[in-house]
Amino acid sequence: MKIEFLPSFVEKLDSQISYIAKDKPSAAREFKNSLIKKCRELVEFPYKYQKSKYFDDENIRDLVFIGYTIIYKIDEDRIVVFAITKYEEFEA
Repeated sequence: MKIEFLPSFVEKLDSQISYIAKDKPSAAREFKNSLIKKCRELVEFPYKYQKSKYFDDENIRDLVFIGYTIIYKIDEDRIVVFAITKYEEFEA
């Protein structure tokens, strides 16, 4: 199984990293590295996190990380990370 980060996720993550970096660049780097590492761990246990509260699909999950929700879909041979949101702002 492999992991794929969609542009929708990457763009939103980059935007958040830029915002954090304005105040503290080292914290931004640490946040990004830790978040990507956590996402890559999904390959071992893709169903570890709860079913998404935004979608009615058992294969779409919410990984909660330091106040952010990373939304991903489990397909047969890959995990697709497609969104990151802070608290309740995401709308499907």
